[in-house]
Amino acid sequence: KMFIIFKMFFSKKIVGIDIGTASIKIVEVSSWGKFKQLKNYGEVKSNLISKKPLLDPKTNSSVIEGGNTSLAIKEILNEAGIKTKSAIFSIPDFYTFCTSFDIPQMPGEEIPDAIRYNASQYITLPISEVTLDWRLIPNVSGFQNSLMKVFIVAIPNQVIEDYKTVAKDAGLELRAVEAEVFGIVRALVKDSRKTICLVDIGAQSSTISIVDQGFLKKSYSSNFSGNQLISTISSTLNISYKEAEEIRNKEGLNFSKQNVLEALHNLIDPLLREAQNIFNDFSQSDKKQVEEIYLIGGMANMPGLKDYFLKSIKKQIYIPNCFLELSYPSILKDSLKEMSPRFSVAVGVALDGLDV
Repeated sequence: KMFIIFKMFFSKKIVGIDIGTASIKIVEVSSWGKFKQLKNYGEVKSNLISKKPLLDPKTNSSVIEGGNTSLAIKEILNEAGIKTKSAIFSIPDFYTFCTSFDIPQMPGEEIPDAIRYNASQYITLPISEVTLDWRLIPNVSGFQNSLMKVFIVAIPNQVIEDYKTVAKDAGLELRAVEAEVFGIVRALVKDSRKTICLVDIGAQSSTISIVDQGFLKKSYSSNFSGNQLISTISSTLNISYKEAEEIRNKEGLNFSKQNVLEALHNLIDPLLREAQNIFNDFSQSDKKQVEEIYLIGGMANMPGLKDYFLKSIKKQIYIPNCFLELSYPSILKDSLKEMSPRFSVAVGVALDGLDV
């Protein structure tokens, strides 16, 4: 018994790593009993590492610039003074396949086989070529004999092998890989009883997910990307990509030129329609309304975006703070709040390592 008590209070450290298309984000967190602390963090932009994207959403070959990625991770670890070797990596949505289905009530030990059997009917790759990550969604109907709902994410084994190589070359011990959507849910909506829609807008892709009472119910990939907005500003104003990126980040949807604004609205409107269709489908299938929207990802802080969403969708819209569960020096409060939309995934997967 003494050993177990000691173990509960033994300090534990873990590194969460999110290799995104725009940047690599790393956080180091530690726990002491229930006390969780942000120890360190670091980020490097992808274009400083490689001319090619680090990840390519259009192919199944992940971490294309593997050698450069490992070097960049080493560099961040050194710069931030992170000595912890245990790491959990997130896997981006475009390398995973999500679905949900029902299985009959059954003893716990039979569930994994039933999930694998059912998953093979939904997944295009042979089941032997993927690793399944799954969560049971509790039955809230109150009927004992009803079906159990399962949310699964399939990750191709080849993708996992690529991440193992990156970790090894960066001198890290890979403890786990996790689909980024599970990390986001853990970091942002762990204890909420509400029905929340997460809109994660990245540089090259976006994801719209619905979480009900803390459990992930649906997750959809969208083609909308933050980089499209930069390209549009660049071509409309006939300026360089770098100048256009600055306008998007500093002025966004508050930009003064009407023709640019119209072009940006034309790109964002299909994403809003997509979100609205997902809300409608969910309200039909689950007889519940989405109550709140969380904007996350590198684009969440773009000036004017939150207001534009609010005007279109007319629901409560937040840019949540993924660092709230962690303690950190108060001097960092403002910079962490600004970083939060980009770091949600890295923080979420790191928190998973503390909970194990």
